[in-house]
Amino acid sequence: MNDAAHAPYASLSPDVVLDALESLGLRCDGRQLALNSYENRVYQVGIEDESPLIAKFYRPLRWSDAQILEEHAFTLELAQREIPVVAPLLLHERTLHSFNGFRFAVYVRRGGRAPELDNPDTLEWLGRFIGRIHAVGAIAPFQHRPALDIASFGEEPRDYLLAHDCIPADLREAWRGVVEHALASVRECYARAGAARNIRLHGDCHVGNVLWTEVGSSAQGPTGGPHFVDFDDSRMGPAVQDLWMLLSGDARAMSRQLEDVLAGYEDFCEFDTRELHLIEALRTLRLIHYSAWLARRWDDPAFPAAFPWFGTQRYWQDRVLELREQIAAMQEAPITLMR
Repeated sequence: MNDAAHAPYASLSPDVVLDALESLGLRCDGRQLALNSYENRVYQVGIEDESPLIAKFYRPLRWSDAQILEEHAFTLELAQREIPVVAPLLLHERTLHSFNGFRFAVYVRRGGRAPELDNPDTLEWLGRFIGRIHAVGAIAPFQHRPALDIASFGEEPRDYLLAHDCIPADLREAWRGVVEHALASVRECYARAGAARNIRLHGDCHVGNVLWTEVGSSAQGPTGGPHFVDFDDSRMGPAVQDLWMLLSGDARAMSRQLEDVLAGYEDFCEFDTRELHLIEALRTLRLIHYSAWLARRWDDPAFPAAFPWFGTQRYWQDRVLELREQIAAMQEAPITLMR
């Protein structure tokens, strides 16, 4: 196994991070703070007489240059339309840079707190901006980035986990059986939804990737509200993928929350209610994919330290129960909208 796969960030020292930014003509003041990120490595770096910047170093071998640049182009397109996303800075007429074998991008620092998802006004506000993202995302497809589908998020992760003996021997057949049943239920959900339209998505629109700043005003107009970060998982998929992770609770609670989201969303983009059949199917695919993601990254020293429970007997017992619950959820009628 090559070093990029086994220990991808072994040579990414603090000095390399600073030297990478200074190779672009940025004058670092020596301050550096590692931010919470596992797939990539992200640092806040102090800049002399300027506000700190964020440097994102991409995991080697994950995305091609074309796929990264396509993500950058999407976020820049959104930013140009005044949609609140954090896009990479254009430095030396490029957004993707290379130093000592690492590819990286530089961003302005944008802070904020998690949005209050129990507030209907907040959900409507989020829906309004997601609707604007999707209106742009529907203009043209990605050419290089993959789609979120059953094959890539369900079948391939299943095959990887089985082929690499990730599951304890005494739970292997139980897990294999339940995941096969779960994927069959996912296919049934997709069949009920019909030909759902795939568009460019954020792809990982959970509460950690939405930051909220306090609402105020300036000479240019109102300030604050939500902004969207980390389009690293951006791909083609159904619109509801960017909505369901904002929902929680029982079916009635999720219906009410989704109505609040759609009150803003449909100001800019029509929602196809057939995609309601996909909510639990997409949740199931995410759960299967997540286990395989942890298994693939286990050679990265950051993962055993951060996820010590992965691979234990208890972990896989819980995954079997979780998938059984998802099978039951997918057999129920989807949430309904009272409009």
